[in-house]
Amino acid sequence: MSTLQIGLAGVAGLLLLLTLRVPIGVALAAAGLCGYAAIDGWGKTLRLAASIPFELASAYSLSVVPLFILMGAVASRAQMSRELFEAANALFSGFKGALANATIGACAAFGSICGSSVATAATFSQVAIPEMKRHGYDQALASGSVAAAGTLGILIPPSIILAVYALVAEQSLSKLFAAALVPGLCLAALYVVMVMIVVRVRPGWAPRVPAMAMRERLRAATGMWKLLLLFTFAVVGIYVGWFSPNEAAAISAFTAIVIGFSTKTLNWRALYDALSETVLSTAMLFFVIAGAFIFSRFIVLTRLPNELADWVQAAGWSPGLIITAVIALYFVLGTALEEVSTILITVPVILPLMSSIGYDGVWFGIFVTVMATIGLISPPVGLTVFVIQAQNPEIPVTRIYLGTIPFLVADLILVALLIAFPGLALWLPSSLGL
Repeated sequence: MSTLQIGLAGVAGLLLLLTLRVPIGVALAAAGLCGYAAIDGWGKTLRLAASIPFELASAYSLSVVPLFILMGAVASRAQMSRELFEAANALFSGFKGALANATIGACAAFGSICGSSVATAATFSQVAIPEMKRHGYDQALASGSVAAAGTLGILIPPSIILAVYALVAEQSLSKLFAAALVPGLCLAALYVVMVMIVVRVRPGWAPRVPAMAMRERLRAATGMWKLLLLFTFAVVGIYVGWFSPNEAAAISAFTAIVIGFSTKTLNWRALYDALSETVLSTAMLFFVIAGAFIFSRFIVLTRLPNELADWVQAAGWSPGLIITAVIALYFVLGTALEEVSTILITVPVILPLMSSIGYDGVWFGIFVTVMATIGLISPPVGLTVFVIQAQNPEIPVTRIYLGTIPFLVADLILVALLIAFPGLALWLPSSLGL
């Protein structure tokens, strides 16, 4: 077999293992090691298998991942999510669909200190859905708005997914965080617009919530100070050059703990639970990343990305046709894989192809993250949908998917805007001189 044929066989083997429900980290490592051995022999393959986990464990740049996970875990247990929801509800009160829009606003804000879509959706499923049901909201709108708004956690910085992409694609994490901010805010605004359209078309889905007095709005808004402080350390500090991403993650995680204990919303048991969650989440994520690195080394050795780019150019595909095919690929993969796996599997192959037709690596990171948000709420395996259904078993999964349809439209609009106006993602990093 030629090297290219071995590469194609390795990709086919990976897909077969995933179909057989083999854990993603094991599937990536197995396909990569077997393929690498077929080309270079088991001696070099075993040395590769021994070196990659050590490289990852000693990589300073990866320390940003557990620190941002810890910050989100502490913030969740320190009741910051409920305070954000109350502040957002005060802002939107008096408008039809106010609670759904408050959920979107609160998830966008919480995403800026959490970085995980699943954690954001799970947190606000417990906070927002009972409140919307109490006020007579339809199950579809209540659950669909939480499922969709939860996906903002992987786009609005700091984002764990962007940290993983930065490592795999060898891109600047500071640039990626800056590039994600404007698209993230645009997506949140599009979600709000979709809620306004839904409540106009289906007025029975969302009764009007009485407007709060100005004094009550101001009192609720005071709960935002914790978010603003953490956002300043975690994101603004990176933008203005005060901290590196790793320093910002460490300072913001420590600040979240100090805030929790000083406001008596966090105790030692809750901190222990947050630390345990961080250790488990980091271990699982790093195991998948190690497998992905082994697989990517194999893919590079086969020159499969270069051959794919050459084949596409020889076939005369236009950039528009290529980007359409890539969108279709991510849409299909997103319905079967969670976002980390999708990025780790595809980026080593797709990024060189996109670079060959003039797309920037930072722009592609934002594009692929937005595509991941689509997969999180698309059937048959929308991860945030099943998280919400598990916490609210009385809501049929079909009703949740029905509620996510308007938000899928918003996601596709943002994808179109990113393609038509790449500056939507690239303007802020350029303006900041990153």
